[in-house]
Amino acid sequence: MQTLPNPAGMPEALKGVQVLDCSQILAGPFCSMLLADMGADVIKIEKPNGGDDTRRMGPPFIDTESAAFLAMNRNKRSMVLNFKEPEGVDAMKRLVKDSDIIIENYRTGVMERLGLGYEDLKAINPGIIYCSISGFGRTGPYANRGGYDLIAQAMSGIMSFTGVPDTPPVKAGVPIADMNAGMFSVYGILTAYINKLKTGKGQFLEISLLEAALAYTVWESAGYFATGEVAGPLGSSHRNSAPYQALATSDGHLVVGAPNQPNWERLAKAFGCEELIGREEYKDNAGRLVNRAKLEEELELATTKKSTNEWLEILEAAGVPAGPILNMEEIWADPQIQERGMEALLEHPTAGVIKNIGVAAKLYSTPGRITRPAPLLGQHTREVLEDAGYSAEEIESLNELGAAATNDI
Repeated sequence: MQTLPNPAGMPEALKGVQVLDCSQILAGPFCSMLLADMGADVIKIEKPNGGDDTRRMGPPFIDTESAAFLAMNRNKRSMVLNFKEPEGVDAMKRLVKDSDIIIENYRTGVMERLGLGYEDLKAINPGIIYCSISGFGRTGPYANRGGYDLIAQAMSGIMSFTGVPDTPPVKAGVPIADMNAGMFSVYGILTAYINKLKTGKGQFLEISLLEAALAYTVWESAGYFATGEVAGPLGSSHRNSAPYQALATSDGHLVVGAPNQPNWERLAKAFGCEELIGREEYKDNAGRLVNRAKLEEELELATTKKSTNEWLEILEAAGVPAGPILNMEEIWADPQIQERGMEALLEHPTAGVIKNIGVAAKLYSTPGRITRPAPLLGQHTREVLEDAGYSAEEIESLNELGAAATNDI
């Protein structure tokens, strides 16, 4: 049986790749975290007077750091540069000479006004890959608008079909537009990097939260293109398959998946509802979709007679895909998650031992790894500047001018 690789001593896929991450909050930092997990040297460029806003968002883990920041910025080095000072801009340009990738999520036009746009930095390093993340993209009537995950979820249609019918609008429980923008950024960056390996040329790429959210509406957009029908909320039900949803049990709920005829027949038999298989309204998936509400009622006459765990055992024995609905406490205690190394422990310089979500992409020859906690603000400013060739005197001058800030620990 295949066993998970032990990253210790194994090569890192992106070792030697230097990333300058000028983004904050979620989409950009999520992108750079994924690159850092695979070995890239991510230098997180933060503003003075507080750094990334995420340091102060959500429940505090310690006085100076939020749990959200600690979760999204592991494996990175932090340096403080003040782009309002010419010397801070010059330092950034000096770093660009030896870098491979830049990530930024300033409003459209800000980096260009600072002299840090793609054309400015391409002149310094023609091979640079420049990823710009924005709310709506750099063209079109909304190009200059600010964007957030909630707005992207609303405008992409996601909120119009999330939740249950006849209730107020509901967003997805996770920041799906931000996270997917981060994923598309990784996809775009690595695609551009592969092209650079073949051609020697860098390039500019952009990702928008709106388009990243819209890209997830695969079933809903496909249905609209084909029929003109506008999708609405379905609770836990699937738009194209039934039964594929949560069902009530005697002590809670479980979810079942029967997206094809054999699974449907196995499910009906496992629930003791064999008579439903031959019913005209349930004979195929199209009929089950039309009669979804009635089918749910009939199935729950059976499922509410046993507990969730009892049904899970029965369904597993019958070969029917099913699972419990777990909360955060339950999932992090689950043996599958523990066995797969999805809980990572890190020693933070001021917070002590902290937990992080592990690496989801399992590479067996060049596995990802989590080796350092999220950095303190400016923790690596001096180190990064020294790597770029700055002398001790030059670094002190940058500090005195307010163009940089060190936090030596």
